[in-house]
Amino acid sequence: MSHPIHQSTPGAKPGGQSPLQKIIQLLGGPQVLERPILSKLDVHEAILKGIPGGALVFIVEHVKSMEPSDVTRAVGVSLRTVQRRTKTPATRLSQEQSGRTWKFAEILARATEVFGDQAEAEQWLARPAMALDERRPLDLLSSPAGVEMVEQVLGRLEHGVYT
Repeated sequence: MSHPIHQSTPGAKPGGQSPLQKIIQLLGGPQVLERPILSKLDVHEAILKGIPGGALVFIVEHVKSMEPSDVTRAVGVSLRTVQRRTKTPATRLSQEQSGRTWKFAEILARATEVFGDQAEAEQWLARPAMALDERRPLDLLSSPAGVEMVEQVLGRLEHGVYT
């Protein structure tokens, strides 16, 4: 039994979704996640329990301009794992896979906010970035240090500092 997240969620903008709501939608919504996620603590608990594999399948199927193999590499799973989860979407991912899947959705949601469009965000993630020594942001998502660098660049772009 899922409860929709209302626009009164902290951080929600008038007429829009909060960052948390955007991440949840990128992962298929409360229906796919099989539980209401209303706070960062709920996120923590969902990752510890393991998010359903259907959330990974959903995000892989709904990226528009990235190859599925790029997404799976960033999340740290094989395409075969995604194919298996298509057949058994309720099977939970490991804590590590859950955390990386959530972080990928979080980065994509933030990039979408910065660039104003998911397709633009995906293109930015898939292109070499000058601020990242010509590395693709997507390729840096496989380590915590790389994630931090991508988040820092997004923060600078968000505040108009083009490096």
